Amino acid sequence: MTKTLKPLLTAEEQELRMSLWEHLNELRSRVMWAFGAVLIGTIVGVFFAGDVLNLLREPYCRVVELPNDCQLAILDPTGGIFEYFRIALLVGGILAIPILTFQSMMFVLPALTWKEKRGILLSLPVITLLFIIGVVFAWSMLLPPALGFLEGFAPTIFKPTWTADLYIGFVTSLLFWVGVAFEMPLVFFVLSLFSVVTPRPMIKNWRFAIVGSAIAAALITPTIDPVNMALVMGPLLCLYTLSIFLVWIGGKIIQPAPYVPAE
Repeated sequence: MTKTLKPLLTAEEQELRMSLWEHLNELRSRVMWAFGAVLIGTIVGVFFAGDVLNLLREPYCRVVELPNDCQLAILDPTGGIFEYFRIALLVGGILAIPILTFQSMMFVLPALTWKEKRGILLSLPVITLLFIIGVVFAWSMLLPPALGFLEGFAPTIFKPTWTADLYIGFVTSLLFWVGVAFEMPLVFFVLSLFSVVTPRPMIKNWRFAIVGSAIAAALITPTIDPVNMALVMGPLLCLYTLSIFLVWIGGKIIQPAPYVPAE
């Protein structure tokens, strides 16, 4: 009597494994597209890294009041080259933000409903806009007083000599995190599309928003003086208010249409 061999995998298990491999292949494709976008952006950034470095150096030149002699110090032979290509990579990442966002959304969107897809796709242009607004705010309103405070702190005791790596890292980190902080309304809007947050609890917990904004301002600002903290805390509270309005809009987007019985 011959025995029938039981298949190693059932049809459902084979379909699940194929689906898993398909998702992994799609993820690999998305990552390759994102890597290619950053690589091309970095190659473009090599040609503009010098101009970006001069732009980042401008606030330091204003603070030391030596526009013709405000070179940043380097402590090793390859320090200048490293900073140059680090700025090129930063430029490449900024140029690749639309591609990175698009690839990320295209990997996630198939699991969402049509209304959720529409809401997230409509929010994509706002990502770059909010980030740019945050960077401009930090550049014009936060960075000059912060550098002035740090340069003039205890001048009879300390003589500031800022190196290129620490100064550029400090400035880019400050600009980046303030730009990320300005993404708060978009984060709340996306969460509202998944019914995670609603406007009423956000309004009710406004005291926690004030405390959270104060903590975020203390972490973002490089100084301990209340003026710079207030410069960050004020916009964060305004952004929280804007988030409440966007959460209300997100709730309207995902709200199901009223049932109308057929005649």
